[in-house]
Parts: sequence; structure tokens; C-alpha cells
Amino acid sequence: MNPCAPFIRRPVMTGVLSAALVIFGAVAYRHLPVSELPNIDYPTIAVFANLPGASARVMAASVAAPLERRFSSIPGLTSMSSGSTIGSSVITLQFALTRNIDAAAQDVQTAISQSIDRLPAGMPTPPVLAKINPGDYGILYLALTSETLPLTKLDEYARTRVAERIAQVPGVAQVGRIGTYEYAARVYVNPYALSARGLTLDAISEAIRRNNSSLPTGTLHAGARTYTVESDGQLVTADAYNRLIVADRNGAPVHLSDIGYALDGIEEDRQLTTFSESGPGEPLLRPAVWLSVRRQPGANTVAVAEQVRALLPELTRRAPGDTALHLLFDRADFIRACIVDVERTLLAAVALVVAVMFLFLRSLRATLITALTLPVSLIGTVAAMRVLGFSLDNLSLMALTLSVGFVVDDAVVVLENIARYREQGQPPLAAALTGSREIVFTVVSMTLSLAAVFIPLFFMGGITGRLFGEFAATVAIAILISGAVSLTLTPMLCSRLLGEPRGFAARLSGPARGFERIRDAYVASLGWAVEHWRAMLAVSALMLALTVWLFAEVPKGFIPAEDTGLVIALTRAPEGTTFERLNALEQQVAETVQRNPAVAAVLSNAGQGFNETGGHNVGVLFMGLKPRGARAPAGEVRQQLRAAVASISGLQVFVENPSAVNLGTTGGNAQYQFVLQSSATEVLYAVAPEFERRMAELAGLRDVSSDLELNNPQLRVVIHREAAAALGVTAQQVQSALEAAYGGQQISTIYGDVSQYWVLLQLAPRYQTDSDALSALYLQGAKGSLVPLRAVADVTPGVGPLKINHSGQLPSVALSFNLEPGVSLGEVTPRIEALARATLPPDVSGAFAGNVQAFQESMAGMPLLLGLTILIIYLVLAMLYEHLGHPLTILTALPLAMVGALLSLIAFRQELNIFSFVGLIMLVGLVKKNGIIMVDFALQLRREHGLTPRAAIIEACRIRFRPIMMTTAAAILGTLPIALGLGNGAEARRALGIAAVGGLVLSQLLTLYITPAFYVAMERLSMVVVGGRPLAAAACPERNPAHE
Repeated sequence: MNPCAPFIRRPVMTGVLSAALVIFGAVAYRHLPVSELPNIDYPTIAVFANLPGASARVMAASVAAPLERRFSSIPGLTSMSSGSTIGSSVITLQFALTRNIDAAAQDVQTAISQSIDRLPAGMPTPPVLAKINPGDYGILYLALTSETLPLTKLDEYARTRVAERIAQVPGVAQVGRIGTYEYAARVYVNPYALSARGLTLDAISEAIRRNNSSLPTGTLHAGARTYTVESDGQLVTADAYNRLIVADRNGAPVHLSDIGYALDGIEEDRQLTTFSESGPGEPLLRPAVWLSVRRQPGANTVAVAEQVRALLPELTRRAPGDTALHLLFDRADFIRACIVDVERTLLAAVALVVAVMFLFLRSLRATLITALTLPVSLIGTVAAMRVLGFSLDNLSLMALTLSVGFVVDDAVVVLENIARYREQGQPPLAAALTGSREIVFTVVSMTLSLAAVFIPLFFMGGITGRLFGEFAATVAIAILISGAVSLTLTPMLCSRLLGEPRGFAARLSGPARGFERIRDAYVASLGWAVEHWRAMLAVSALMLALTVWLFAEVPKGFIPAEDTGLVIALTRAPEGTTFERLNALEQQVAETVQRNPAVAAVLSNAGQGFNETGGHNVGVLFMGLKPRGARAPAGEVRQQLRAAVASISGLQVFVENPSAVNLGTTGGNAQYQFVLQSSATEVLYAVAPEFERRMAELAGLRDVSSDLELNNPQLRVVIHREAAAALGVTAQQVQSALEAAYGGQQISTIYGDVSQYWVLLQLAPRYQTDSDALSALYLQGAKGSLVPLRAVADVTPGVGPLKINHSGQLPSVALSFNLEPGVSLGEVTPRIEALARATLPPDVSGAFAGNVQAFQESMAGMPLLLGLTILIIYLVLAMLYEHLGHPLTILTALPLAMVGALLSLIAFRQELNIFSFVGLIMLVGLVKKNGIIMVDFALQLRREHGLTPRAAIIEACRIRFRPIMMTTAAAILGTLPIALGLGNGAEARRALGIAAVGGLVLSQLLTLYITPAFYVAMERLSMVVVGGRPLAAAACPERNPAHE
């Protein structure tokens, strides 16, 4: 029975089925969501807690620690880290990839609610949570500027109009702001004027609360009418507060303006965002509101970005005054460019494969048959992607590109065998039936064993499994569809399109003479190799040993950085730096980087780190680069910017080219982190600086820094409790007065029509920088007497932590680092681990976090994954051939391919990362195809013609030499455009292509000799094992339905 016969005899049915597959795939292509990478929804939740004025130590002990204790018992929690700085704590919770983020958020909210009674009573709001994805940057960054509008009004328009309107776009998850200018009525007090009138800060606070009230006033029922009673209890402007009577002294009213003043101000006045763009003259920095647009998981990035950009003209027209909306960065531009370049790569691969088919077949009709099977298989795969909910991204398109070499192989094997029978004089229909029946088992073996290669990728855990799950499925589907097409559409087309035998042979005869001479020379040399099979086995063993050695020597990495057109700089000033000084330095950095001709625009924020993870001495800059054709690569631009800002003293600047995947949750200043932790805080803080110094001396590292900041200038107020008690003063009064004086105490709320605003009380700015003003603070003592602060407390200067970090509830210090150019991550991680083993005391532990941790996990799983892949192929082949020896013969090419791949990576200075490792997995499937073609035909010759093992394998290699060369050439040329690494996003694809091409080239040269030699050796061994009985007779039944 020939399973291909019904499709050959019914060409209309076969054609209609193929056309339907193409139509469905073409429609599906237009509806696939477009993104940069497959959806990597790493379940992560950030919890934000605020206590204005509290020190980092207070925030860590009284806010972060109680919350962490509750969070630690949540199911599925894999890591927990926190950072506490002045007035705020951020706790980052990362869950297992299998954990539902919504369910985890509910558990976190429950834990927060259960912790409320253990948190400080003075917190203005309960802790809030946000679902975040550390590996997902914003898809759009916008800036709003105005020359005439106050920043508070600009911020309100951005928050209530722009952000809310953008958030309504389907697919938008969040519109965040980096730096805010929310309105606040600020009440500034002169402590000396206050004490001169016998008043305290608590008295001012209470007077304002009593006079700024918004309480329900009821309803008046008068006759037939009902009246709602309203009163003007609210003070809504700073001028109203200035006229407020806060006390009465000797019958005379004391107005707020007598002891201070009120201003229409900003809630958080220790941060500033600026925007600048390229143009003639010096850079002009303008105050701005910074918006970041994030997409929902699985949303079409390009479609979301296009819809948001379509709103910008309307939002600009409706903006008040001269408000302008600026676009700093649109990730969709990069994704579109990547998709276009990968599509071009796909077309180039198709063109190269079709060209090589023509060179081998020298027939337009035969080439047309091959060319027609390509789109059917590839476009049919797109239809399956739509059904499975996949996206159109770099990896899925790369999978389709790599599939070009796969899908043509089966068609080539079928076509070549049918063409051989046409050359022997058979009519088209008979040749198609005979040739297809003879090759069915070979095609099924090739298809199933190649698809099986990608099964282990489905079971990979962590980030690698999330990245390559869709990739593996796409390739496997393409392989299975191509196998079906090669056994249905290809023989049907051959029965209708292949020319007359004489004409076909004539077209082949001239150019084929040279090819036949090459084949004959190969067959002659093959006889020597088969005779000296022991030497060939020794070469194979040598290649296996060389593979193991090269695996240890090849540079190793995780995910290469891509040129997305965005560069990020994180800045940090010494502890104790004033905001005015920090802002001046930040603007100097912004002006410096803006002068670089590659930089189109710069958004800068002083006073707040990226993702709200820093203290008051940090900043962040986002630099949007000009189009790729108008500048140097982002890596070179980064080096130029590093050199330009290196001369700015008083500020550390860490310039980053953001990775496509970022798993860091410690908020470091560089791409990679090594975290120290210990239950002994003093020991940890003593060890960390020395470890940082030694780590900075290690070869290959740069930008080494830590988040340990212990030298923040502090004034410690020591309360004399006995004296305080005697005077009727409590510790709470002392702390409340200090909070009101220096913490910006929220004392009341203004309820507007749209938003609510705070009323903040503190000393006037000139007294916030004067430590002597502490002596002018008075407290309410027993029987209403005023007690000076100095009477119940001493003030001593000192230093303390600016930020306190925890990792897994333990105090921690994160050491961040970058790599020197040309240095791989696999080179430096052993050095850091060796340093930790040699220098850290027993009660201090160290471990990598974020991307490095994911890198180590992926590297640790690579040998197992590769071994599992080989085992699966062996089992599939053993089942297909019903023999344990033939799969070993087929797999002898693997060491050769691995050596070629690893040598190519080293020669072209590429790393063994998760992309190139997938190239190695692909090689396992690709190189065994030649072995299947050889062994399957040799077994057939032995079974049908009774040839000896030596004669059968040599004849099989002679007859199948052309399809072997054609399939390998198709695979190499199909992968070559990826290996060339041209276009946007090619940085990640290139390593995969180089590994695949290098492995194919070397394996092709040696497999033609080693596999036949191994076949003869296995036959001799089997004959000994089975007592002289020929292996073919033992292995293959008399009737094999697959060959009938």
C-alpha cells in the first residue's frame, strides 16, 4: 500500500487542500499579535509603603520587616527583596512562573491587610501593590512640556487627561509616571517667630486641621422644600491659609503669616524631570512630566503603540496653553524594523534554497515543484500559530526562517527519487507512484525524528522555556506540515509537471558531468574509508572528546543586548548631597549626552531612581537615539557616552544598553548583581566594602558598585526620658515635632472636584539647612507650659544608612557590575564565586541574582537538555527501524556537528548563549538526516538485492549523494542569512545562525565518510552478536508496509 497514491491520483483534491491551507495561513498572518519576543509574564508584585520623614532604619524595621514576615508564607513565592530609604520602602515579590499573578496579588493584598496593626500609625496611606513585569520595559515614553503652564497644572493634565485617555486604549496595562508634580499647599514656619509667640508646631497643625474641614452638614426640610446644607469649611488656596488665625495672644489674633507663610507648591519637591531634544545650539532642558506606557501581557505591541500615537495629536490640540507632547521612544519602531528585517531574511533564505535546487536539478519544472511546497508548508505553519495563540515576533519569524531548510529537505528527497525513475524512462504517474512508495519510510523517519528534537524545549523551565516554547512549537509544526506536504503535494506535482525523460536527462547531462565526477571521486575515496573503519571510529572518538573540551572553553553568555534605539543611564551622588547639587549635576549629564550626535532626545529625572528603587541621591536618564542608519551602533554610542560623562565629578554615571530580558529585582546600577546577605548586620556591613574593592580588581569587570550607603549625614536626637517625664513631654511629642519640622508632615487634605491634595507643614527652607534651628523648637509641657527641645534631648551629629536592603528577610548588599567589552558572563562568574569562597566569613553568604541567576540555571540545564534531545531521537529512530544499532549509526554525525558549531562560535567571537544553544539543538536534528538517507537506502538494498554491508552502504551513498548534498546545501543556505547578522535585532539571531552553519559545514565534510564506516562496523558487530546472521535480515522483516 502506498499512502501517497490517493493524493497522486486525485490532483484536484490535493490542490484544493493545499490552497485552503495557504488561504487560512495568509488570513492568520494578518491577525497575529506582533511583539518583540514571546510573552514572558514573570509573575512579580511590588509593594510600595510610605512614611514621610522616616529614616531608612525606621522604614526597614517598622514597615518592611513586618510586611516581609507576612509575605514569606505566600505559596509560590520564589524570591523577596526590599529597599528602604528615607520615607519609603519598596518590596519586590517574585513568584514561580506557574503561579497565577492575579491569585498571587490577592494573597499579597490579604497579607498587607493582616499586617496593618503592626505598621506605624502615622502612615498616610496603607501599603499598595502593583503587578509588574521586570522583563518588560515600557513600549512608549512620552514627555509633556510647557513654557507657561505651572508644573502642577501640567502634571494634573498629564494624570487626569493624557494618562487616563491612553489607559483606555485596548492592550494598555499601565501608564506610569517617573517623577510627579502633584499640587500641595505647603505651610512653612519660622521657628523663632513661633517660639516668640509661645506656640508649637503641634498647635499650628491642630489649628489648620480645625479650620480646613470637609464634613457632612445635613439636610434642611422647610415646608414643601428640602435644602442640602453646605458650608465653606475648606481652605483651598495658599492665600487663604496665610490669612488663617492660628492663635490668640493678649487679645490679638496671630495669623499664619505672622509666624510663617503658605505657598501653592508641589507634594514631592525633591525631584525634577527635564526633557531636551537635538537641535541647533546648546541643549535646552525644559521641566517635563514623564509618562511610561506599558502593554498588557500578550497584547499586540505594534497595534497598541499605533493606537496610542494616533491619540497624541488630539491630546495636543486639547492641551491647555502651549503644552507640547514629545515622543522620546517607541518600541514599536524597533519591532517593526525587526519584523521587516526578519521577513527579508526569510525571503532571502527561500530564494537561496530555490536557487540551490535549480543548480542541482537544472530543471525549471523540478525547481518550481520545490518552490511551491515551501509557501504551503510555511504559510500553513502560520495558520497553526494563530490557532495556538502564538505571536509574530523575532523568535517565531526566526523559526520560520530556519524551517526553510527543513521543509525543503523532505520535498527534495521525494522529488529526487521520482526524478530518478523518470530518468530511467518511467511515465510521470508511474514514476510518482513508485518513487513516493519507495521513499515514504525515509521521509517519515526524517520528519518524526527531526520534530522530536524540539520536544525537550517544551519542558524547559524558567525564562529559557518561556522564550523558546513557541519557537520550538513553530519549528516542529513546520516540520510535520512539510512532511505531510512532501508525501501529498510534491508527488502529485511531480506526476503532472516533470518533463519528458529525455529532455529532463538532457538538461541534466551537461552540468551533471562535473557533479558526477565529484560523486565518483567521493565513492572511490569512500571505499578506503570503509576498509579503514577503525581509523574513522578513532576520528569520531576524537571529535567527541574535542566537543567536551570545546564546551568548557567556549565563551558563555545569557541573552545578548540589542540595539533598540534606547540607552539608559543611572546616576548616583554621594550620601548627603543636597537636591540642588544633585539636580545641577544631573542637568550637566543631560546636557553632555544631548551633545552626542547620535542622541535625539533625553528625559532626565533627579531625585528618583528607575522603578522607584533609589534614594534621594539618585537619578535616571533615558536617551532616545536617532534612526539606526544615521548613527553608530548602540554599543558604540554607549561607549562614547560613558567617556563623555566620566569627567563629571561628584556623580557616578552608569550607562546601559538595556537587555531584551531583564530579570533584576534588586535595583542595581549595572546589568548584573551578586548579593551578599547575613543575619549579622554589622558583619555584613563590615565585609561588603572590602569585597566590593576586591571584586573591582577582578579581570573582566567594570562599573562595580554596591547599594550599601552608610555615610549619610545624620543628626541623632537622644531623648532624656526622665527629664522629659518631669516636664510632661512624651517621646511621641518629640518625634511629632521633628516630623513636622523636617519631614513635611501631612496635616490636612484639600478635596477638589477631581483630585485630593495634601496640606504639608514644615520649617521654612532656610531653617531646614540650619542645625541651630533645632534649639528653637518648643514642645507643649505640663499645664500648657512651653518646653524647649534642648531641655529634654541632645542633638549629636553622625552618619547612618541612606538605604537598607533585605533579601529573603535578611539584611543584604547587592553588588552590581558590567562586563568589559569582549568578556563573557561565563568567564567572570567563576572568578566572583571563587572570591566569595576565599574571602567571605561563614555567617555571610553570596549568590547571583537576576539575569546571572537565570544564566547559571540555563547553563546547568544545557547538558541534560542536549542529552535528553539525543536520547529522544535515538528512541524514535529505534522504534522506526525496530533496531538498536542503526540509530547509533545515524547519530555518529553529532560530535562532528558540535565541533563545527563550537569552533565557529569561537572563531566569530560569539557566545554560547540560549540562542546559540538552540542552534546546537537544531543541529542534532539536521545532521542525522544524512545518516537516515544513507542507512535507510542501504538496508533497502540489502533486503531487496542481498548486497553485503560494504557494497550496500557504498551503493547507497552513490545513489543518494545528490539528495544528501542538496538537503545539506539547502539547510546551510537557509540558515546563512541569519548567520550574517544583518538588520535590526540581528545581535540575538547571529549566534544561532553561526552555530548552525558551522556545524553543518564540518559535519557534511566528515559524515560522508564516518557514517558509512560506522555502519560497516555495526554490521560486523551485529553479525558476531547474532551468530553470523546478517543484520539486515535480523533487523528488517520480509515485508515492510512502509516500502510497499
